[in-house]
Amino acid sequence: MEQKKIQTPQAKPGGKGPKFNLSWIYGIIVLILFGTYFFGDRVPMKEIPSYPVFKQFVMDGHIASIEVFPQKNQVEAVVKDSMPSMKAVFGDNYETYAKERKVTVKIPSADKFEEFISEVKFQQVAYKESKNYFELFLYSVLPFLLLILFFVFMTRRMSGQMGGSGGPGGIFNVGKSKAQLFDKGNAANRVTFKDVAGLAGAKQEIEEIVAFLKNPGKYTELGGKIPKGALLVGPPGTGKTLLAKAVAGEADVPFFSMSGSDFVEMFVGVGASRVRDLFRQAKEKAPCIIFIDEIDAVGRSRGKNPNMGSNDERENTLNQLLTEMDGFGSNSGVIILAATNRADILDKALLRAGRFDRQIHVDLPDIHERKQIFNVHLRPIKINETVDVNFLAKQTPGFSGADIANVCNEAALIAARKGKSFVEKQDFLDAVDRIVGGLEKKTKIITQSEKKSIAYHEAGHATISWMLEHANPLVKVTIVPRGEALGAAWYLPEERQLTVKEHILDEMCATLGGRAAEEIFLNQISTGAINDLERVTKRAYAMVAYFGMSEQLPNLSYYDSSGNSDYGFTKPYSEKTAELIDAEAKNIVAEQYKRARKILKQHAEGHNKLAELLLVREVIFAEDLEEIFGKRPWASRHDELILQNGNGSEEEDAPALPVGEVVVDSSAEVMDETTTPDSEKKTPEDTPEKA
Repeated sequence: MEQKKIQTPQAKPGGKGPKFNLSWIYGIIVLILFGTYFFGDRVPMKEIPSYPVFKQFVMDGHIASIEVFPQKNQVEAVVKDSMPSMKAVFGDNYETYAKERKVTVKIPSADKFEEFISEVKFQQVAYKESKNYFELFLYSVLPFLLLILFFVFMTRRMSGQMGGSGGPGGIFNVGKSKAQLFDKGNAANRVTFKDVAGLAGAKQEIEEIVAFLKNPGKYTELGGKIPKGALLVGPPGTGKTLLAKAVAGEADVPFFSMSGSDFVEMFVGVGASRVRDLFRQAKEKAPCIIFIDEIDAVGRSRGKNPNMGSNDERENTLNQLLTEMDGFGSNSGVIILAATNRADILDKALLRAGRFDRQIHVDLPDIHERKQIFNVHLRPIKINETVDVNFLAKQTPGFSGADIANVCNEAALIAARKGKSFVEKQDFLDAVDRIVGGLEKKTKIITQSEKKSIAYHEAGHATISWMLEHANPLVKVTIVPRGEALGAAWYLPEERQLTVKEHILDEMCATLGGRAAEEIFLNQISTGAINDLERVTKRAYAMVAYFGMSEQLPNLSYYDSSGNSDYGFTKPYSEKTAELIDAEAKNIVAEQYKRARKILKQHAEGHNKLAELLLVREVIFAEDLEEIFGKRPWASRHDELILQNGNGSEEEDAPALPVGEVVVDSSAEVMDETTTPDSEKKTPEDTPEKA
């Protein structure tokens, strides 16, 4: 795709030479000053090499007048305008000096020369200060010249950082738009809708906008109007910017692209000026598309500035953007596309119909969309027959498109590091492990007591998750250090659309299994459960305060989904209600911890076998748990969906290895940390957790 910047000052249209540059003027001034010193105001003047010879010329009456420069110990004299004097002083070449008739000579000192003049009683003598043009330039002109050059240098730097596309005016054109203009072309890096895998619903809406621009008559003849804007909303890495690039590749209209942060500068009024300039250029090229990436940089809700009412340049920029999108002026043929992953903090006036008529949600891909994304990113990678795209799609629940691209790239790097000719299935599994858990560190020093504590802790998680119906199915447990983690339990999270109370309680119970196992079987508790306790506590409070799942406070939610809370600095409930929330959360956690202890005591023998097996082999899989505890009687949600869709043939026998619980060693403490990516929409309970 052909790409060019708006108002580029250094362009060379038609193959012509470089344009005039203001710096040339300063160079010419410097040359003139040096030329004036060395060549300007100079006449032919003969230098007499000997002072006694000059004294003889004076005594013989050949000199008409004398000028003495005491500072330089130099004398300039004018020879009499007579043929004998001219020939005596200048010799046969006297015609060269006939116009000015000047000579110069070095004198020992001004005092001695004055004594000589007194002796010969020469009257035409004048004493003058020396004419040092270089010193005049050095002390008078050069400082101003340096200031000018410094100003030019700073102007160019600031124009490159703040207004680089504003033209040769530099800082004076800092308010010009920095948008890049994309025209339809056949460049090698062109992105089309074929390169965007998954996102079927989002692609359909975007394709409608492109189709409208290509053939507006098809829609306007029925009375329809072109939509003014579309907002792409979704988690990071899901392909919002890629969709916009595909629009630029597909559309037959100009496409302006810039980031929200490009509007904001330190100068007052620059953001609003850039908005005006952007829409002015867009109107000139209408019909066209404007894409603003990360629009939350300027679109944040107004009136919530921590400066408490002081002038906010960002708000001025937003006001101008609102006016340009839907004000008294006409923006016929200009469509605005914007992308953000924080739609909850955008100003309500920006989201209303007439500005952004459509909000297109770009969610994390499901298993079928992940398969399509893998197919796109596997095109340039050399793989062998062991790699199955269906298997890889099942191993990466909750992964975004960017995560999948990273997995493919990391697998290729791992295979190259091992000297392989092709990327194999195991390389992809190692890539997922490394991305989620970090680099494997078998050389990390761990004592036997620490190793045993980690093994019993992870075995506790594994045992309880195997025995609970709604807990995430366990896939692999390892006590090999990886990254900052000392051990990890990997699970295959269920990609649920709805979560019921039993799901949350089972997951909380499994999370508390590590602390309960340490207390029951080792008669001690360690700091390794800090992240477990953090997640359980937040989930318990979410059940009470957000989901209305408690007995004392049923059907009440204090969660603000808009992010624009009107409660100010106070809580939306009384102190008595706060005490009830605390008590209910404590009861839920205590009940699930008691339940975890009960399950572990019932299956103590199996738990101990599992822990001892971990100490010996360091890595165990779901098959090992099945040999110890028997097959799980419950089918996973994923298995149910596969059977309903008639895709049972896609099921593979290998377990999934994408996500899990990680025991992290931080500041000499062992801590659990969940590395499960968000496979569902963000909920209050998920928001504080690490992904």
